[in-house]
Amino acid sequence: MTLRPLFPHREFAAFLFDMDGTVLSSIAAAERVWGRWARRHGLDVEAFLPTMHGKRAVDTIRRLNLPGVDPEVEADWITKAEIEDVGGVHAIDGAATFLAALPPERWTIVTSSPLPLARRRLEAAGLSAPPRMVTAEDITQGKPAPDCFLLGAERLGFPARDCLVFEDAPAGIEAAEAAGAAVVVITATHTHPAATAHPAVPGFDGLRAETTPSGALQLVAAV
Repeated sequence: MTLRPLFPHREFAAFLFDMDGTVLSSIAAAERVWGRWARRHGLDVEAFLPTMHGKRAVDTIRRLNLPGVDPEVEADWITKAEIEDVGGVHAIDGAATFLAALPPERWTIVTSSPLPLARRRLEAAGLSAPPRMVTAEDITQGKPAPDCFLLGAERLGFPARDCLVFEDAPAGIEAAEAAGAAVVVITATHTHPAATAHPAVPGFDGLRAETTPSGALQLVAAV
């Protein structure tokens, strides 16, 4: 087996991971809950569901500008329903092993999910919640704004420009780019080829983080 760096000329201070679609898959559960919500509000469910991934629930609902709808109240309903329904939530292949091998002070999760939901889904997927995790409550502007990744890097003690972000969704990729971070796209839950200029990998099997002589992290992949 040959290993090659995915970023041959880059070393990283830390890794920042999106959660849903990146280290775990919650698509089936999320779409069940959001589908019920969308039907209740008379939306075209098939057209709506692809638009809600990777963003905070309150931001998704606010953008719809539905008459008589309080986005905060509806987002709270969505969160409670998603906490109750974790059927089918599972870790992305290789994620548990990859995360367990990282220095604990050099990585965290940056998610658009509220903290109780993030903890519930990580538990359902058999993954541990890392210290210094960033969740929906920690920011005022969600993805695609860069705030979450800037905060995640800050909590680890590094500038975002020195970090590598693992993402799957367009809103998250845009947020990472705006934060100045490097990006690797996890395509495990994609149904179509990823249209991205960033390195893309199907999951964490075959990936490894190596510590360089300077103490930084380098991402390598089996080829």
